[in-house]
Amino acid sequence: MKIGVDIRVLMDKNYSGISEYTANLLSEILKQDKDNQYKLFYNSSSGRQERLERWNQNNSSVVVTSYPNKLFNYFLQKICSRPKIDEIIGGADIFFAPHFNFLNVNKNTKLIVTVHDLSFLRYPEFFSKRKNIWHKALNVKKLLNRADVIVAVSENTLHDLIELAKIPAEKIKVIYSGNNYDPLTVDSNQVNNLLAKKGLKSGYILSVGNIEPRKNISGLIKAYEELREKNPNINVQLVLAGAKGWKYKKIFSAWVKSKYKDDIKFLGYVDAGEKKCLYSGAALFVYPSFYEGFGFPPLEAMNLCVPVVSSNVSSLPEVLGGAALLVNPFKFEEIAEAMKLILTNDNLRNKLIQAGKEKASAFTWEKTAQEYLKLFKDLNEKNK
Repeated sequence: MKIGVDIRVLMDKNYSGISEYTANLLSEILKQDKDNQYKLFYNSSSGRQERLERWNQNNSSVVVTSYPNKLFNYFLQKICSRPKIDEIIGGADIFFAPHFNFLNVNKNTKLIVTVHDLSFLRYPEFFSKRKNIWHKALNVKKLLNRADVIVAVSENTLHDLIELAKIPAEKIKVIYSGNNYDPLTVDSNQVNNLLAKKGLKSGYILSVGNIEPRKNISGLIKAYEELREKNPNINVQLVLAGAKGWKYKKIFSAWVKSKYKDDIKFLGYVDAGEKKCLYSGAALFVYPSFYEGFGFPPLEAMNLCVPVVSSNVSSLPEVLGGAALLVNPFKFEEIAEAMKLILTNDNLRNKLIQAGKEKASAFTWEKTAQEYLKLFKDLNEKNK
């Protein structure tokens, strides 16, 4: 079987979220499957092709085009509907897109599209005008109607696909994501060196995610202020790791105006190794997001023995339920109280750490890849 894969998301300069998902999933699929042939499509006029070498293996190869992205996406794919991407890679029985993108494949090629979330339909106000224009131009509903199978990364995403995109339930398959970190102990010297470099004191409150409205960072800052005001004996830093997304000016304004500004640390983007060290130095992890299709960071924290406070909305109760303190993200007082409980109650803290380890162990890339391989096989046999 010839399987095409759209790896354009791996053009991202800094991997996070969906790019991490694609890299981890593809790596595990190629590790398990030595029978099928994989052709990986990548387009970039700006280089970064050195990162592609790892994907050229015995049964996989990368096919690179170098069109300017705007030309390829908006003119060739959207307006002209050519070239067909399955033709560019030399034909395919199945073409797999691990994320939305501008793409066209021939009608006789089976198409699988993975949907991580529909936040842009649920909460368009969380996005910039430019992002919303991009989503409209992409015409996601048309792409999903063309797909033969849609993979949802959670039951919550499945329900959103049915409600917001009017996709029939029988066309959707839920395949949970894996966990990006193994539970191996992190080298303490590496942790200490990173904390010293970043000006951090071990035992801080950590949150990881792009700096954008959907992540509710302004609410977290309010909750942190509430925690400090009502508990003068709790003197810990709030550490925020993540690249700038969009609509972040109000977030930084809330930080600048905060009485505790000096104890709130914005680190910007951190790579996988640095992030692992940050988890290891944290007393607790807080994820007050308004909406998530799956939610990698809290599972990563759990796998590294960090207790978690999380929102009780969208997919997060589904993924984290029973292993985290779940709070209403619209009530900063609830977030503050949950943080206080973990910081002051060792019994609760230990219970959450144990429950978190068990919960995180249920999500593996090995399982995720096995389900995709079965999907590829079943779809191909159905096509015969």
